[in-house]
Amino acid sequence: MTAELLQRVKDFTEAELTGKDEYFDGLPEQPTAEASRLHEAGLANWWIPHRYGGAGLSLEDSVDVVSELSYGDAGFAFGAFLPVLGSIMLQHFGDEELARPALEALAVGGGRVAVLGSEEEAGSELVRTATTFRTKGDQLVLTGEKYFSTNTDAAGLLLVLARSSEDADFAIIAVPRDTPGVEVIKRWDLLGLRSAGTYRVRFDDCAVPAANRLRGSGLRVLEASLNASRILIAACAVGIARRIRDLAMEYATAKPLRGAPLSGNAVFAGKLGQMETSIDVMRNQCRAAAAELDGLLAAADSGGTDLHRVGTLRSALAAKLYCGQAGWDIASTGSELFGGLGYTRDHPIGKLVRDMRYVAIVEGGEDIMRDLIYTRFVVPARKRR
Repeated sequence: MTAELLQRVKDFTEAELTGKDEYFDGLPEQPTAEASRLHEAGLANWWIPHRYGGAGLSLEDSVDVVSELSYGDAGFAFGAFLPVLGSIMLQHFGDEELARPALEALAVGGGRVAVLGSEEEAGSELVRTATTFRTKGDQLVLTGEKYFSTNTDAAGLLLVLARSSEDADFAIIAVPRDTPGVEVIKRWDLLGLRSAGTYRVRFDDCAVPAANRLRGSGLRVLEASLNASRILIAACAVGIARRIRDLAMEYATAKPLRGAPLSGNAVFAGKLGQMETSIDVMRNQCRAAAAELDGLLAAADSGGTDLHRVGTLRSALAAKLYCGQAGWDIASTGSELFGGLGYTRDHPIGKLVRDMRYVAIVEGGEDIMRDLIYTRFVVPARKRR
């Protein structure tokens, strides 16, 4: 990524996001006006490959883009980067006749694609997915409900995890948003990342062409693709933590303690030094995980890697787990530094604490990350399930 492009992201963040905490914390309508301006600035869906008309940024460079956007508002950043999950699915598992128009639309129009996997009963056990599809002539017909899905109402295309009503097969099926039978039941009133639109959705006999099914097992497709979004969710924590650090420093410069600015206090200095160390490690882990995934995606493009076999990357799990934990430590420390003010809605720190907590919850909570690391990478290979 060029320094010029990253500076454009920083300029956009300063002009459109930073300092608008009350607005972004108020469930703004989707898509937001700022999302349109991100597209006008030539920055939306920045990872779409050149061959589809996009900027073609790597996931490694995307870590810093997401960090900058999250510095202004993590909910906006979350909504902006989450289509990477669907983009990877389309690019690597969709037939060209399906993938090309969808990816070109993202590049040219700056729109969204949403992935719908979460269900109320299944939770993190996606093998218990209750949404079903059945074959009817040359069509697939979907029925079921999805619990938490981000960007759904603003997306042009929905990628839905469903199981066959006839056998044990799972599939990812592309459903245009305007397909009859797609119903947004509600928008969730989230505690954090409130500027991202997250919804509960129903599918009532939604019929789409059979060609809209992506190749391979839906569970494996989702597992391989989640690596990208988990890494960038972790990168959100980097941006939030940087903002907390800067707010704390700004506050300490003006806050007196025993006749001198708080910024000169040794205890405060130690806390900020620890924050800075954690931020550096968080960013490095995100970029290392992203670089590994970039290599695998490039190899898959050239026919050298079967992404079905990649599965969940240890580096991606570690990035999300560590950044969620380290980020929460930073948020807690930052809130404490502001005293009573840090536990109010009258200062941005309260919103940042709520936003940071979401990093540890979305797309697999901390216990799920720990279990995956244990079962996939600690248990001897011969005993893994």
